[in-house]
Amino acid sequence: MKYLVALLLALPIVISIALFSSPSHAISSCNGPCHTLDDCTGQLICVNGRCHDDPDVGTHTCPSTPSPSGGGCQPSGTMNCHGKSFPRYRCSPPATSSTRATLTNNDFSEGGDGGGPSECDDGYHKNSELIVALSTGWYAGGSRCGSRIRITSTKTGRSAIAKVVDECDSMNGCDGEHAYQPPCKNNIVDGSNAVWHALGLDIEVGEEDVTWSMA
Repeated sequence: MKYLVALLLALPIVISIALFSSPSHAISSCNGPCHTLDDCTGQLICVNGRCHDDPDVGTHTCPSTPSPSGGGCQPSGTMNCHGKSFPRYRCSPPATSSTRATLTNNDFSEGGDGGGPSECDDGYHKNSELIVALSTGWYAGGSRCGSRIRITSTKTGRSAIAKVVDECDSMNGCDGEHAYQPPCKNNIVDGSNAVWHALGLDIEVGEEDVTWSMA
C-alpha cells in the first residue's frame, strides 16, 4: 500500500519532467519548418508550413531567390520578337504593401517610344507628369486606372507618388501599337521622366529596383 501511495505521489513529477523535457517546435529562420507564428524568428510569418517574410510588414530578412514561376505567376505562352522568344504573362506577382518591381522609362508623349495613347484615357501625356504604366497583372484590366501609387527607390531611398495611366502590356508587343517592343516583363513599373527625376535616378541606366504600394 505504501509503495502504491509513493508511486501515485511521484507520478505528477514524472509527467511534469516529461512534458518540460519533451522537444517543442524549434525556432525556425527563413524557409524553416513551422506550425505557428511562434515557430518563426523575428518578424517572419508561418506560411504553408515554412517561415517567410511578412509582405504586410515589408521585411526583407530572407534572401530573394529567383523563381521561374514569377512569384506564382506562370507564363501564358511565348512570343517571337526580333528573332528572340519572350514569355507572355497575364498575371504579375502579388501586390503587397511593399511590392518589389523593376522601374523602366517610358515616353508617354505622342510619337514617343510608348507607342499608342495611354489605355486609361486614350490620350497622350507630358513626360513632366508623374505617371506610370503597370504590367498587365498589376494593371488588372484597368481597375487601377487613375489610382496613385507610391514608388520607392531601393538605391536612393527616395519616394514619389505617381498616377496610373497605362498598361505595360505583358501579353502583346512587336507591333506599331507597342512601338515594336517585346512584351513587358510581369513586374514592371514603367515611369515617366518625372518619376525618375523625383526618385533621383539616372534614366540612362535603363532599369532600377523599386518597391511600390497604393498611395
